[in-house]
Amino acid sequence: MQVKKRAGLVCAALVVLAATAGCGIRTTQVPVDAGAAPSRVSCDVPAKSADEQSQAGSTVRVFLVCGAGLVSVQRVVAVPEETMAADRMRAAQALLDELQRDPSDEEERAGFSTDVRGSLTVSRPRAGDPRQTLRLSRQPDDLPTHALAQIVCTYSGSAADDGGGSVELGGPSEDPPRKYQCTAALKARPEMVPPLGDLRRSPVATTGTDPTAPGASPS
Repeated sequence: MQVKKRAGLVCAALVVLAATAGCGIRTTQVPVDAGAAPSRVSCDVPAKSADEQSQAGSTVRVFLVCGAGLVSVQRVVAVPEETMAADRMRAAQALLDELQRDPSDEEERAGFSTDVRGSLTVSRPRAGDPRQTLRLSRQPDDLPTHALAQIVCTYSGSAADDGGGSVELGGPSEDPPRKYQCTAALKARPEMVPPLGDLRRSPVATTGTDPTAPGASPS
C-alpha cells in the first residue's frame, strides 16, 4: 500500500509539472513589459586631448546633438583669439566649420553627433539688413531643425552673436533675416526653433544707424 501511495504521489507531481510546462508558465521569472531599452549614451563632455591642449588657436564652445537635446563641448580652432574677438565674420565661419566637422572618437562614444552638414558658409549682411545679420548659404528654414538649433546656440554668447544674446540669421534669398535666441527650452527640445520675428529691411541700416538699437523705429 505504501509503495502504491508513493507511486501515486510521484505521478501526480509529474502531471503538475507537465501541465505547468505546457502552459508556458515560468516558476522563476515574471515577464515585464518595461518599454524601450534606455539610451546608453552618457553625454559626458570629453576632456581635451593632449594634442588639443597643445594646439595653438582659440578655445570655442559648440553645441552638438546628444540624446534628445543639445550639449556644448569645447573645441580648439586654428584662429588666434585676437582675430576671433576682432573679426566677427571670421569667428562666425570658424564656428560653422566646427559644427560641420565630424565628432571626435571620444565625442562619438559619448553619444555626440551633428546635424550641420553640406559645406555651409556665412556672409555679411546685405544693404538694408540690420548690421548684425549673418547670411547663411542656405535658408535657415530649409535646414534640419536640429542643425538650425545648433547654429543658433553656438553663435549665441560667442563673438558671432549680435551683442545681446540673440542671433540674426538670413539666407541667400531676398527674405528678411530673422532673430533667434538660444533658450533652455531650445537646448532641451532642439526640434522646436521659434524665431523671435522677422527683421524688416530698412534703408536706415545703410546710413550707419542700427535699426535694432533701443528707440529706433522700423520703417
